[in-house]
Amino acid sequence: MRLELDLSAKTICAGNCLVERFEPTGVIPACLMPFRDDLSIDDSAYRKHVRHVADVDGISAITINGHAAEVHGLSFDEQRHALDLTKQELGDSLPVVAGVYAEGSLEAARIARMATDGGAACLLVFPPQSMALGGLMRPEMAIEHFARIVYSTELPLILFQYPMSSGLGYPLETLLRLCERFPTIRAIKDWCNDPPLHERHIRELHALDCPVRVLSTHSAWLLGSLVMGCDGLLSGAGSVIAHLQVAMWRAVQGSDLAAAQ
Repeated sequence: MRLELDLSAKTICAGNCLVERFEPTGVIPACLMPFRDDLSIDDSAYRKHVRHVADVDGISAITINGHAAEVHGLSFDEQRHALDLTKQELGDSLPVVAGVYAEGSLEAARIARMATDGGAACLLVFPPQSMALGGLMRPEMAIEHFARIVYSTELPLILFQYPMSSGLGYPLETLLRLCERFPTIRAIKDWCNDPPLHERHIRELHALDCPVRVLSTHSAWLLGSLVMGCDGLLSGAGSVIAHLQVAMWRAVQGSDLAAAQ
């Protein structure tokens, strides 16, 4: 089955580009998830952690229900509970990016609807496991996956780009097709782990008629990544070192290489 998308009723355009309520850029730390001994969510510790991260001066949003939060081990209800706790702590003081991690497209759409209803400002879309074992060679699978999500929410999306060696990365041609077909994809979280490919992602996505931002998560070579021209960073390391990430980001933005080094 092929889904044809009509976004005219869901989007606002300025020229050829989509205008969204939230543009993912700058430093976006991804929060951790503390558990009790019985593996239930420790509400009190989580609230404290969210406040600690959110109090860092200079961040532009926080991410929840991502890798750093062990999202693969969280049930649908636990993911919703995490969002509820986050919104209770932050209110509207800081945008919340919610992860959409699911094995199948229907469940991904269900999570996207839940996060939208729960007050998220943006969604971080993980690749479905169905892409593994050769699925990346079938771009229609990725297109259908994103179509289900786009039909379920008006929120801007961040596409999570995995390393190609993982079997879950989108080939560049597929990545560009997704961004061109679904204008609510406003950024990618780039974890390609390949500096030349990372540089090409930045160049190609910035050159689209409706440019797509690139957020780095290459913590092992963050300075090199940022100076290539990234639009920010989205990283689980930000759960504990967001202040250092902000300092480096500001130095790079100010063309102060000595301070960044």
